[in-house]
Amino acid sequence: MINTIKSLTRLSAILGLILITLSGCSSSSKTVELQGAGATFPYPLYSKMFDAYYKENDIKINYQAIGSGGGIRQLKNKTVDFGASDAFMSDKALEKTKGTILHIPICLGAVSISYNLPGIDKLKLSSDVLADIFLGKIKKWDNARIQEINPGVKLPSISIVSVHRSDGSGTTFIFTDYLAKISSTWLDVVGRGKSVNWPDGLGGKGNAGVAGIVQQTPGAIGYIGHIYAIQNKMAVASLKNKSGRFITPSIKTVSYAANTPIPEDTRASITNSAAKNGYPISGFTWILVYKDQNFNSRSKEQALQTKRLLDWMVTQGQRFAEPLHYAPLTTEVGNQAKAIINTMTYSGSPL
Repeated sequence: MINTIKSLTRLSAILGLILITLSGCSSSSKTVELQGAGATFPYPLYSKMFDAYYKENDIKINYQAIGSGGGIRQLKNKTVDFGASDAFMSDKALEKTKGTILHIPICLGAVSISYNLPGIDKLKLSSDVLADIFLGKIKKWDNARIQEINPGVKLPSISIVSVHRSDGSGTTFIFTDYLAKISSTWLDVVGRGKSVNWPDGLGGKGNAGVAGIVQQTPGAIGYIGHIYAIQNKMAVASLKNKSGRFITPSIKTVSYAANTPIPEDTRASITNSAAKNGYPISGFTWILVYKDQNFNSRSKEQALQTKRLLDWMVTQGQRFAEPLHYAPLTTEVGNQAKAIINTMTYSGSPL
């Protein structure tokens, strides 16, 4: 009887050790899942990238396309691993943030001016006309100023309905940054930012929301990420650039606009580019992360996986940009992005 009890006790101890070992293995092999939030402008690209990354690395990325403003806010609240924005944070905003935030450029894209004029698939707009449309000064499509730059096009005598973003948006920042550069009135009355007080028009949430309103409203005009115009087969205007040429958005014309040196931290505006064939409303989109990755009890493994994801996005992940009508990073900017990623730390030590 005593021997039986001893045997059972020994067996129980062995089973306990096995369970502890299995528990440890389960814990150590638990897959890290990364959380991100922000810009809708690059969402089609990020969706493709994150799906491919999961298939290649078995790391899930949960990304919420809630707008650049929301992405920055969640990063500052430290509720996500990374934020995403088409608008770089200002010096003032960075100074107010606890912890150093890095900007990693992922690609470049165009903000298209899409319109709903049945039967008119080609339209030219100058910068001053575009500004006055969104200021509410030009109210009809057959206005003489629009007709003058579109000879031979019979413009309808219908009201113009301008459509803008209702949420905090990097797409809005790129668009208003452009208008602020080309119109002193816009700069004084509205200014530039992720959110502004619009003098006229209707608001839609996200790029998809603006695209939907434009599609459903005859006479509407709005600004959206170019991929949304392509996916929805929407007409887009050619814009007169700084060199006096009417340019349509494309991978090439965005790349031309970006053909200029940018600062080491990559926070740069490339709207209203002086490039002869550059599309004037072009911009970078960034992933934002904390330089030191030890926050909110994040594990070192989670920090390492965040760094590895970013490395992949600016290298192997670039192959997905062009098929989705985004311009990939140039070699120079790609090298700058990698250099920034390599400054990431965990509790002060390099990752």
